[in-house]
Amino acid sequence: MVHLRIVVPGDIAEKVVALLCAAPGVTNVVRFRDVAHKPEGDLILCDVAREDASLIIDDLKDLEVQHVGSIAVELIDSSISDVSRAAEKAAPGLPSDAVVWEEVESRTSEQTELSVSFTIFMIAAMQIAAVGIVLDQPILIVGAMVVGPEFGPLAAICVALVRRQRRLAKRSLIALAVGFPVGTFAALCSSIVLIAVGAFPDEYGTHEFTDFISNPDFLSFFIAVVAGSAGMLSLTTAKSGALIGVLVSVTTIPAASNVGVAAAYGEWDAAIGAAEQLIINLGGIVVAGVVTLALQNRDYVVRRREHLRDRG
Repeated sequence: MVHLRIVVPGDIAEKVVALLCAAPGVTNVVRFRDVAHKPEGDLILCDVAREDASLIIDDLKDLEVQHVGSIAVELIDSSISDVSRAAEKAAPGLPSDAVVWEEVESRTSEQTELSVSFTIFMIAAMQIAAVGIVLDQPILIVGAMVVGPEFGPLAAICVALVRRQRRLAKRSLIALAVGFPVGTFAALCSSIVLIAVGAFPDEYGTHEFTDFISNPDFLSFFIAVVAGSAGMLSLTTAKSGALIGVLVSVTTIPAASNVGVAAAYGEWDAAIGAAEQLIINLGGIVVAGVVTLALQNRDYVVRRREHLRDRG
């Protein structure tokens, strides 16, 4: 279930209450008259089946509630109520498959800013990956994948393309366009220093366990597509996103770091291969993410049309 907290002027509150009470997927509707002071108006609370949450929120937007008041969305972890279960049964589909688009847009928007912390995480992840590549240690590559923050902007680009949000797309592209080069350059600089002081070997050498990073092939694109689809499903269906972020990072952070490491050794073939790996996988992730979201959005558009016809 999804909990909505609505603040709206009294003249629109009547329409809002009527709308909520008429919707089968809404329950626990409560109205407090004249309790809000900034802005002035009524406070209305309700619980909505997750499958119908975006439909109801769009109905509220049609009443221009967002312009004269506010709509706050909160996820309910547990609800012990027969009427809540009845509301969930009245909404078509399964809660685990439902997409609350407002939640998705809010979650991705928070992770797209080019901030100091985002840049530091990118640099730190690529430093760890650089050591893992030179020492040919997969465990360090995994550590770099855990630290890498790039999944947020990648997911935001997919959401922005499907939902046609230029500002979100612009912020995400800026974060990636700055974060990857800065992290790669930092890996290059640190590799040069570590080679000079003898911490890194003098020769690039062979990399039995991490050689795939600088040798892209069809499987690289295949993994990127699977990772992109899994990442978007994790984001939109309220599944755990922690391991998905690791899965996505396996094809991005290590490749970007390897560009800097290989350049420090003068191994330009490896650097070019790693750059190709990065481009292939970023493209594959975005394409798969956009397709996945587009299919989910198409289902929502169909449901929205049916909902409007029923409400009419």
